[in-house]
Amino acid sequence: MSASSPSTDVDFNDLAARIRTWGRELGFQQVGITDVDLSDDEAHLERWLEAGFHGEMGFMAKHGTKRTRPAELEPGTIRVISVRLDYLPPEVETTKVLGQPSRAYVSRYATGRDYHKLMRKRLQRLAKTIEAEVGDFGYRAFVDSAPVMERGLARKAGIGWFGKNAMLLNPRAGSMFFLGELYTDLPLPVDEPFEQEHCGSCSACRTACPTGAIVEDKVVDARACISYLTIELFGAIPERYREAMGNRVFGCDDCQLVCPFTRFTRASSEPDFAPRHDLDRVELLTLFTWSEEEFLERTAGSPIRRIGYERWLRNLAVGLGNAPWSAAIERALLTRLAYPSELVREHVRWALARQRQRRAELITSA
Repeated sequence: MSASSPSTDVDFNDLAARIRTWGRELGFQQVGITDVDLSDDEAHLERWLEAGFHGEMGFMAKHGTKRTRPAELEPGTIRVISVRLDYLPPEVETTKVLGQPSRAYVSRYATGRDYHKLMRKRLQRLAKTIEAEVGDFGYRAFVDSAPVMERGLARKAGIGWFGKNAMLLNPRAGSMFFLGELYTDLPLPVDEPFEQEHCGSCSACRTACPTGAIVEDKVVDARACISYLTIELFGAIPERYREAMGNRVFGCDDCQLVCPFTRFTRASSEPDFAPRHDLDRVELLTLFTWSEEEFLERTAGSPIRRIGYERWLRNLAVGLGNAPWSAAIERALLTRLAYPSELVREHVRWALARQRQRRAELITSA
């Protein structure tokens, strides 16, 4: 964080109001301000880690208390400006694709371009606007790029409350939004935390989770979560979860899609979030036949690129194993039986066995 020397005659109440206005002008749907006391969130995180619910996500424990104590990560931080950016693109098929098992379901946040650079640039512009007003001050922008307790900070900043699926929910936007933070040393007035929870007796998210990963209210066992299995897990997907994955090949939105507050989600006008290469409705078979070169070309600037081609094929093989039988799918799987990666070959063998079983059942019932 750069050295701070803001003007001593700054009206910080007025500045906070202007920061919210500038944030909206930059395209953020909501801006909130909070202090850095995350003691409750720290206790919750410690219990979650002790239970082993983070699986292979060692980065969740790697940085100690830097995640929950902002001033340890960025010395001098006394306030955090939290921003919300809605991402659901217009005219995107959601539950319809989940009901079409031959199509690939890609989490709606990942059908367009990666959001990290877009949000970070806007946060930097917000900081520069503040700097032009008050002079040099200390700040650092984060967009899912460091150990930051973004949901806890957003709740304290009045952005939303924790739903039973541990997602942050907003009464006017559901949960389909990105969060970003600007750590700062400015003594800004803080917003009231979003203390009231509106979930009530609703447990639609827990009921809808295909793998039962929401083990209790606000607690997700990542090791069973399809988002974790398709994105964070490096090895083989446990067989006990493969059938439940259905056609979900990158992430999962089920707990969000069934949430009653999702109906208030407004379509984003951000061009970067518009689906690319028909990733909101494309056939599994089409994606499975991409060469590695095609994968790298068509996922350039996409969140999907981070899992690499090998895990992409792994996930697609599971989707094809869950798809209705077709000769084309069986032929495509056969072409991957000699793929250099055993990780891919094992999932292909599983999928091929499932396809052959379905073919046999069709012959028997004919």
